[in-house]
Amino acid sequence: MNHAAASPTLSSTSPAWRIAVPTLALTLLMILALFRETALDMAAIWGRSDTYAHGMIVPPITLWLIWRVRSRIAVLAPRGSFLAVLLLAGAGFGWLLGELAAVNALSQFALTAMLIFAVPAVLGWTVARRIAFPLFFLLFAVPFGDFTQPKLMEWTAHATVFGLRLTGVPVFSEGQNLVIPSGSWSVVEACSGVRYLIASVTVGTLFAYLTYSSLKRRLLFVGVSIIVPIIANWLRAYMIVMLGHLSGNRLAVGVDHLIYGWVFFGVVILAMFWIGARWREDEPDVVPTSLSTSGVTVGGMPAVASVVVAAVVTVLVAALWPLAQRQIDQQTAQPVSQISPLGPIVGWHETREGLYDWSPRFENYAASKQVIHQKDGQQAGLFVAYYRNQDQQHKLVTSSNVLVTSDDRVWSRIGGGTREISFNQQPVKIRTTSLRGPGSTQMVVWQWYWINGRWTSSDVLAKAYTAFSRLTGRGDDSAVIILYARQTQPGEAEAILAAFADAAGEVIETALRQTADLR
Repeated sequence: MNHAAASPTLSSTSPAWRIAVPTLALTLLMILALFRETALDMAAIWGRSDTYAHGMIVPPITLWLIWRVRSRIAVLAPRGSFLAVLLLAGAGFGWLLGELAAVNALSQFALTAMLIFAVPAVLGWTVARRIAFPLFFLLFAVPFGDFTQPKLMEWTAHATVFGLRLTGVPVFSEGQNLVIPSGSWSVVEACSGVRYLIASVTVGTLFAYLTYSSLKRRLLFVGVSIIVPIIANWLRAYMIVMLGHLSGNRLAVGVDHLIYGWVFFGVVILAMFWIGARWREDEPDVVPTSLSTSGVTVGGMPAVASVVVAAVVTVLVAALWPLAQRQIDQQTAQPVSQISPLGPIVGWHETREGLYDWSPRFENYAASKQVIHQKDGQQAGLFVAYYRNQDQQHKLVTSSNVLVTSDDRVWSRIGGGTREISFNQQPVKIRTTSLRGPGSTQMVVWQWYWINGRWTSSDVLAKAYTAFSRLTGRGDDSAVIILYARQTQPGEAEAILAAFADAAGEVIETALRQTADLR
């Protein structure tokens, strides 16, 4: 790619840069120091996760991209922007919400946004526009994308089944579990293709920026870098199952399973870049022009002074949010060790005869309760996990809190959806899940959250309610409510759970409120 090779002369370079560059560097270091826990959490994820290991090279790439266009920005006069400081303040508030709701991704995106907005705050919007892509490329450093795994796993399972049937291999599918004549296969997290997708989008976006000059072609290639790895992962999954099937399960069932996947993905991505390079657009040579920098003022203030003042204000505004978090954290309630006892449920009585040897895989709660109730020979299970004083390690809504794990050898998820029920005379939208257990037994599970008196089954709303509750000084008391029943014929479990939810709604809510009051 051709770009200006000429270096700016001393006369064409604004003298304010001698102050602006170290001032900006110090400002960014101060922000990282203020939010060091969030920054270190990001770095820790880069180090332990293969999916997000690329994050550690994103900052150096950003610096290199800026260095490439140094001759184009050196002739500009840096000047502080207090509008950018306001945007940075908004990002800081987003960081606070992420900390209050224990949403790692939100806190990390907000910190990255603060670093991005610090650049126009100190150097001005004219400079920031010239390096807009390198700045926003920093967002790829945030470990983000795990939320796509369930849907990607579902698509991969459907595509694999379609491919097998298309090539004449009989297959029985149930959720993410496949059975063919030569054996059984399961689509687990590693099969979702999220690693391929994130790697492709990151590298594809950089390739599009470096290869094309028109926005249309850049966006088109980014779109291709999203679609291609998804389809490639479907083909990869199908090919691995077929290799195992045709080889009598001697190939593609161990470590070579992953090796074949990465080799195939590498070939596909290289082909994508090779094809994309055929429509390469070289940028026209741009010769830096000198801009008059004498007498530049911002609101009557000399440009150099505006840089320093804006940097000081930027750091002070950024420092407000960790102080606000510490103030809110001082309002922690007394630890809770048990959930208030459940009152009698009309028509139902507690029994020691369990439905199955099963418990939801929720962890790090403050207290929990799991009981079985019976009525006229019908049984309904109840599991409640209570959370208080949540943090990044002890929180209600997290990807590790699930009904069953993908590596569970006894229970597996075979379906799910949503429905609306009446719970304590309130309409509540809940999640429904069908599980298969030992001996092909089936169970239906209903799940939703209680967030300081609010009901929801949405992870996003649960986090929002938690942040709002903490901001208003009401704490973060939360719980998950899970009901489950045996399914021996269609609709049986749903009828049992509806009857139990109707009878137990007031009792469960009263127990949760009493537990919350013990602060």
